[in-house]
Amino acid sequence: MSQDVHPDKDDIEDDDEERAPFRRYLTRAGAERMHRELVHLLNEERPKVTAEVSAAAAQGDRSENAEYIYGKKRLREIDRRLRFLQKRLDTATIVTPAEQTDRERIYFGATVTLEDEDGNRTTYQIVGSDEIDAAGGRISVESPIGRALLRKAVGDSVEVHRPRGDIELTVVDIRYE
Repeated sequence: MSQDVHPDKDDIEDDDEERAPFRRYLTRAGAERMHRELVHLLNEERPKVTAEVSAAAAQGDRSENAEYIYGKKRLREIDRRLRFLQKRLDTATIVTPAEQTDRERIYFGATVTLEDEDGNRTTYQIVGSDEIDAAGGRISVESPIGRALLRKAVGDSVEVHRPRGDIELTVVDIRYE
């Protein structure tokens, strides 16, 4: 269920439970990574920790049993992560960047090459907040750079306000892979 997605800047808000819910976007690859993590936690990690907790409980007094206490804490963490992943996957709008029809402008899922004032080039993919990996070149559509780049085309320049100072970036390439 892929679709062209053109999130407006107005669609992107802080993830504040007090506000009305807004659409969460995930790339197809990001959704697959989250699903793999969910399956791993559910089928491998949780059963392993459950067995460890059962073994620790069999040792007697649970109030002073560090393995039991730690195991129960770890189970709560796993269950919390499972609920988070399931909710995200259930409510996200999944986007397949390669199916984007308007390839002339930057939208969610685009892979963008930018050039700064010194001629240095950097490539980023615009992704959802659950997919961020700065070292891997994936930045959030909600980040200062992500927000500034929405709807820009090759040749457009944007000024990005960052904590360490403003920077001007020029779009040199847009791809949807």
